[in-house]
Amino acid sequence: MAPTLPRPQRVDVQIAVGSLLCGLALWALGLESQSDRPLGTHWALVPLLVLAGLELLRSSRPQFALVVATFALVADQFTAGNLASILMFTDIMYAAVVYGTPAAARRIPITTGLITVALTIAFLAWWQDPQAVLLGVATAIVAFTPAATGVLVRNHREATAAAKLRAEQTALLAEMDRVQAVSAERARMARELHDMVAGHLSAIAIHSTAALSLDDPATSRDALAVIRENSVEGLAEMRRLIGILRDQSGDLEPAAAPTLEGLTALLDGFRTNGLDVALDDARTPAGPKLPAPVELAAYRIVQESLTNALKHASPGTVTVAIEQLPHALTVRVSSPYGDRSGPRAPGSGAGLVGMRERTELLGGAFESGPESSPDGKVWNVCATLPVDPADEGAKE
Repeated sequence: MAPTLPRPQRVDVQIAVGSLLCGLALWALGLESQSDRPLGTHWALVPLLVLAGLELLRSSRPQFALVVATFALVADQFTAGNLASILMFTDIMYAAVVYGTPAAARRIPITTGLITVALTIAFLAWWQDPQAVLLGVATAIVAFTPAATGVLVRNHREATAAAKLRAEQTALLAEMDRVQAVSAERARMARELHDMVAGHLSAIAIHSTAALSLDDPATSRDALAVIRENSVEGLAEMRRLIGILRDQSGDLEPAAAPTLEGLTALLDGFRTNGLDVALDDARTPAGPKLPAPVELAAYRIVQESLTNALKHASPGTVTVAIEQLPHALTVRVSSPYGDRSGPRAPGSGAGLVGMRERTELLGGAFESGPESSPDGKVWNVCATLPVDPADEGAKE
């Protein structure tokens, strides 16, 4: 099956038709581009028609059109000639550089330049007349100039396309960064919401269950007092978080991030909720002030571990130990592990996920699970948070 020629573009058809009509008008008026040629005036129509047909292929088959157009232009030199034929050849030369392959776009200007110089030197040597330079100029106008113009146009188009591609890539990367930033912010808000409110809600659930299950007015009053205290504190935490999200709460002062200095108050709050918790003072850090992200992560990990212990731990003492090493801060919370006879608050498993995420965001290591100890089986939560000594020095 013979290959079909590509369909010409609309602009190519317009150029071909317009050039052909102009050439026929010049031929009808007897305006010849050269005289004293072997072939008669009517023969000039043949290159004219061929070049007009090649104009239809200037965009789709530019290199093929240039090769055939070169032979047509050479044949036109043996006829009376037509100015439209020369102009169509220059357009085909230009199109071959603009629409051709990158290799052709590099090769054609060099070739036409060498041909121009070679013809100029050859005619000077043959005629021994400075007028031969005019022939070189004419060759440059017909061949080299449109090729050089095509190079400039092609380079401009490629630069524009490259700039557009870079702009699209930049926009895509910006959108990806925006999506990642939104996802990271949502995850951060989820962790903060869980860590701030989960402890209060767990205490409310446990004490309300106890009040409902025990028919003792004194116990019920104590449980209701704890429930009210945790409800007020949880509501305050929620309001602060909503104010941060909306930035319209009227509290223009940013809420201070919790630090390890507030650890004692945190433990006292859990003791109020009925949790037996002890702080290992021998391992509490007393060195240089830690970076704020490390302190916040350590505080939240302790807070969530105690919340889990309040919901799930067996009767016994929960131990909190924080040790500052030369290049890391270690947080360890141990709680009795086993069957629990009292009321139990439901859990979603988000607490362990949040603690692991906080640790990994700082490049640390997180472990949790049951272990054996001299006092029986315990559930250990251990987080190692790296500390850059340079950051410590900056905080002093």
